[in-house]
Amino acid sequence: MKRTILITGGAGFIGCHVVRRFVGKYPEYIIVNADKLTYAGNLENLTEIENKKNYKFEKTDIVDKQSVVELFDKYNFDGVIHLAAESHVDRSIASPDEFVFTNIIGTVNLLNAALNRWKNDFEEKLFYHISTDEVYGSLGKEGLFTEETAYDPKSPYSASKASSDHMVRAYNHTFGVPALISNCSNNYGPNQFPEKLIPLAINNIKNNKPIPVYGKGENIRDWLFVEDHASAIDLIFHRGKAGETYNIGGNNEWKNIDLIILLCRIMDKKLNRAKGTSEKLITYVKDRPGHDLRYAIDSSKLQKELGWSPIPEFADGLEKTVDWYLTNTKWLDRVLSGDYNKYYDQMYSGR
Repeated sequence: MKRTILITGGAGFIGCHVVRRFVGKYPEYIIVNADKLTYAGNLENLTEIENKKNYKFEKTDIVDKQSVVELFDKYNFDGVIHLAAESHVDRSIASPDEFVFTNIIGTVNLLNAALNRWKNDFEEKLFYHISTDEVYGSLGKEGLFTEETAYDPKSPYSASKASSDHMVRAYNHTFGVPALISNCSNNYGPNQFPEKLIPLAINNIKNNKPIPVYGKGENIRDWLFVEDHASAIDLIFHRGKAGETYNIGGNNEWKNIDLIILLCRIMDKKLNRAKGTSEKLITYVKDRPGHDLRYAIDSSKLQKELGWSPIPEFADGLEKTVDWYLTNTKWLDRVLSGDYNKYYDQMYSGR
């Protein structure tokens, strides 16, 4: 079946893995990547498919309503995979407004464009919105987030994503837009911008810089390898049911400090350093305001209904990630711009 699919945020971390997968796996599809190319959007993530006949790139700001309308008019999409978002909690604390505009207004602009284009024929159409487990708030020591867990966002980031989720459901319920949502746990893997914990730590260890760990490192996250997430998105887009929500998790809970220690040991081995060398770089910093203690996803619905499961063991996925960053040093050097260094100093100096 020929389809024209819009993937928003396709030059970003998760987005580039999804774009590469769809362009390579579905040559009969036209894949249109719409990305604003903010600090985290990098077209170098897509060099291997940029000349494919079924791939198109459009530099687009989804906050600009007219630009979104023109995009739909140009391509007449019959599917949307919406990944574009501001996603870093620390940035949302420093600048909440950007998260409101991109994550809420941008999503509504896309929903309106889809509704107006599809309202006379919803057949074979789908609006797929990718969200986060952070909308559910914080767990105690026991339990897992399910698709029925009540929303309880605690940061400007998670509040903006919760708002966009509610708008997607509202357009599905009120206007009949065929839409579904997935909520994922923390992603890791190649191509991630080095403000997030794992690539930040890899880069700092490589350069013998302190590894900042919030509080005592007791916060627990469920880690999902990005290629597993891309495979889940593929499956949900093709076999998921409109109106449904699917949780995507790695079944892989780690305390931040335990994760960092494991990463230090892998890096010592890769860099031929004496065991324990990198652990000396661990530096505890003042905790993030409102830092949620624990996230953990129950992805049994996705596994039972659609047959998905995460593939690699965490240590294997982490080693693969380390190898990618140590091999792609030019990529890393280019994304570490002066602006990022200023941001890094703003967030972590004095803590």
